[in-house]
Amino acid sequence: MQSKASNSTSFLKDFNWRQYIVYIAFIGVLIYFSVTLFDEGFLTTNNILNIIRQTAIISIMGVAMTFVISAAEIDLSVGSIAALSSLTSAMALESGFGIFGAIVAGLGTGLLIGLVNGLLVTKVIIPSFLVTLGMMGVTKGLAMWVTNTAPVPIINETFVFLFGSGDIGNIPVLLFWTLAAVVIGHIVLRKTAFGRRTLATGGNQNAARFSGVNVSRTKLYVFLASGFAAGLAGMLYAGRMHSGRYTFGEGDELSVIAAVILGGTSLFGGVGTVIGTVIGSLMIGTINNGLIIMGLDVSQQMIVKGLIIILAVAFGRKAISK
Repeated sequence: MQSKASNSTSFLKDFNWRQYIVYIAFIGVLIYFSVTLFDEGFLTTNNILNIIRQTAIISIMGVAMTFVISAAEIDLSVGSIAALSSLTSAMALESGFGIFGAIVAGLGTGLLIGLVNGLLVTKVIIPSFLVTLGMMGVTKGLAMWVTNTAPVPIINETFVFLFGSGDIGNIPVLLFWTLAAVVIGHIVLRKTAFGRRTLATGGNQNAARFSGVNVSRTKLYVFLASGFAAGLAGMLYAGRMHSGRYTFGEGDELSVIAAVILGGTSLFGGVGTVIGTVIGSLMIGTINNGLIIMGLDVSQQMIVKGLIIILAVAFGRKAISK
């Protein structure tokens, strides 16, 4: 009996609670809102599906951001890339290039900006914070300039069904896009050489170089992945809202980074988890949804989101200190 008790105590002592804190917190948030908002319809199927729709785009960008932050970099331009990609996709459809042209335009926009970000970071050796902060302004300005701030409507029903507005049965298409991104991201990060190189790069660049890792190429690829995901996010915004707009993605970079750090990825690189990122995204979306049902206004929601980001960074620093 004594041995069993001592084994249990040892397990609890050695158990890495921080690794699972986002899952515990997510369950706690669900229970809290389920109890307090039970009569308000929080647990209805429609509301749960709304949370999935609201968090899908953040989750998709979060998967790619997991790789960026795991490599000890950051990308603040994802929200503005999404806005510009929504417009280039919509303009391609409006110009008669069809769905294929819209896909090439949207994803191409994201890849091009991701390539520029990556080259500036790896070849010109400018910190990614400054590069992507500047690119956020450049891309936002381009999104406003190309259409003189006017929205570009989308009337192609196939496009809007595939990219955001469609439902297969009662399940939103956005859920399938999210699942695809999560599965691919998780496998790449955990099961491939590229994932190992990304984590090695973020953990210790010098050690990674001595181990034969091409650090510059790895960082370039993670920025390309981030641009690609932001381009896809822009297309999903366009499909969901039936238009391209320069306002899409405003503030998304903060939500994406918060989801990644809350999920257990270290802000300082070397540690990353795609599954945790998606749970972090769902937790933020659930909190926002619950606050809306409670009747809190936008300003109060922003305060809560800011507090979440502070807590996320605090957990990240605690992990490093250990």
